[in-house]
Amino acid sequence: MKNKILLLLLPLLLNSNSIFKDLSSEEFKSLFDSQESFEATYKTYLNFLENYDKDVNSLISLYAYSDIEKNLEIGADLQGVPIVIKDNIDSVGLANTAGSLAMLDNLPSNDAHIVKKLKDAGLVIVGKANLSEWANFRGNPSTSGWSSYGGQTNNPYNLEYNPCGSSSGSAAAVAEGLVPLSIGTETNGSISCPASINGVVGIKPTVGLVSRDGIIPISSTQDTAGPMARSVLEAAKVLKIISGFDDKDAATKNIPSDFDYEALTNLNEDALEGKRLGLIVSNDMSDTETGLLEKIESIIQSQGGEVLRVSFQVESNYKFEDEYYLLLYEFHEGLNNYLSSANSKFKSLAELIRFNEENSDEVLTHFGHEIFLDSLKAIDRNKYEESKNFVVMRARDQINNLIDTNNLDGLVGLTRNPAWKTDHENGDSRTGDGDLSFGNGGLSAVAGYPHITIPLDYVNGMPVGVSFLGKAWEEAKIINFAYNFEQKNNFFPRPTRGKN
Repeated sequence: MKNKILLLLLPLLLNSNSIFKDLSSEEFKSLFDSQESFEATYKTYLNFLENYDKDVNSLISLYAYSDIEKNLEIGADLQGVPIVIKDNIDSVGLANTAGSLAMLDNLPSNDAHIVKKLKDAGLVIVGKANLSEWANFRGNPSTSGWSSYGGQTNNPYNLEYNPCGSSSGSAAAVAEGLVPLSIGTETNGSISCPASINGVVGIKPTVGLVSRDGIIPISSTQDTAGPMARSVLEAAKVLKIISGFDDKDAATKNIPSDFDYEALTNLNEDALEGKRLGLIVSNDMSDTETGLLEKIESIIQSQGGEVLRVSFQVESNYKFEDEYYLLLYEFHEGLNNYLSSANSKFKSLAELIRFNEENSDEVLTHFGHEIFLDSLKAIDRNKYEESKNFVVMRARDQINNLIDTNNLDGLVGLTRNPAWKTDHENGDSRTGDGDLSFGNGGLSAVAGYPHITIPLDYVNGMPVGVSFLGKAWEEAKIINFAYNFEQKNNFFPRPTRGKN
């Protein structure tokens, strides 16, 4: 019925552009399929993106229609459905900048592997999303969602608040209703945090399920791309599209030969029935945290699931010495490798540091590049190998042992506390109003294990998410758990600023 009403009103609504706001993938496809002139409709849509993103500032660059038309896969399943990708992913025709003014000349010669797969499925990459500069791995105290090229992305629920990062624009664009789908990347929390804080679904797959070819790296151990959407099913469809072997990324060789890609989108509303999940709790929980955990427990039990309260013995924080050194070493090595074949005039981390210093008024205006400097010095291979073996195995053991010793089917917990106010002087506080600080997912990131977050509830008017975690290659299982939970919880938040 909604689609029929949209089609009847289309001639009037196209003039105001508002027809495009908050549409799902299916609604976009129905809209474009129904129009005599795909070109006229899509040009109007691109105009809508420019006009409606001014407050949130989630998009860093957009394609012209002529570029879109050249890449349109006629007859594909998702023909015409728009998607934005994070601006650290190679896509021919737009600079791949990582948000840095240094990278404006980095015009890729080839699409990243996942970009090719998205286009083959008929999805239209309309542009690129802003991000925390260098994926929030440049300096301290950093402000998430800010880049020297793209400026500050704001939280769609309250423009004074932060969208988290580093996939800030990817999450905010979906939350704002500009696009139904986006691609983010995560090293540690860069999909899960912005997804949770912006009230959308985010999937961080097992490292190796999705090729990292053509993506500006931080860590070969932890990096992965993943989808964001307003529903579990939409996100799962995109994950299925971008998953699979790529000879340009050795990690994809680890995908099990019997991995069931169809299961990623074969979703079951009764997936929680008879399942035993570990609910992650911690000491000294606030009343807010306790209330949210009780809601999670109640919903799972109402679906026939069993809940056991559990805790990790060891947490994860990339500021720990071993975790930090792992990232520093791999960033230095990985970035130099990427730059060596890229079209940027800068060919090393050392050259980028010089650029930052020479252009400090614009690039280092809010915070420095201490992480860059530390990474430049991280050249001890033996220390790196020791750090990697220690932190990765510790993270995997924490998850595996918690699941195995308690006979669990998976883990569930709070993704992240609500958003904090953006503060360029002091950087991210990473606590919400009332000094709320909680979250999970760090161990999954270090272990390279899958993690899906979906909207749970509001706290002080801002969304917070619930996470489902599993062992390696258990995407289908935890996506199904999340889908069952989503259908029962029926919480699909939308920003309401300016509507009151």
